[in-house]
Amino acid sequence: MKQGFALVRACCGRCDTCLVQLTVLIVDDHEGFRRMARALLEAEGIEVVGEAADGESAITEAERLRPRLVLLDVQLPGIDGFEVAARLGEASDPPAVVLTSSYAASSYRRRLAQSPARAFIPKGELSGQALAALLA
Repeated sequence: MKQGFALVRACCGRCDTCLVQLTVLIVDDHEGFRRMARALLEAEGIEVVGEAADGESAITEAERLRPRLVLLDVQLPGIDGFEVAARLGEASDPPAVVLTSSYAASSYRRRLAQSPARAFIPKGELSGQALAALLA
């Protein structure tokens, strides 16, 4: 990290010229989790550019805000996180998607293996450092 900001490598991964600010869209149907995740990530220097409470809003907000990363709850009203990840992956310049849940990854093993998401992080293990490491 530089000067309190979570920076990630945007292209070649080998030079400081390619470092850019990590921007995140938080998608979860529980307002309390969104609030906690925002506070945690912003305290670690990550710019939270928006929030969404359901799958359809997640797609709309990702297209509008163009975050580098979407932190996406698996269980959402309407379309679930796996379907949202698939739809976001179809964009010409898709964001990285990190799925999250209060359940362990083993609960979703088969679907995670088929998902275009970059990773899965249990909600209890969420940190800015963990998210930034996924994009380094």
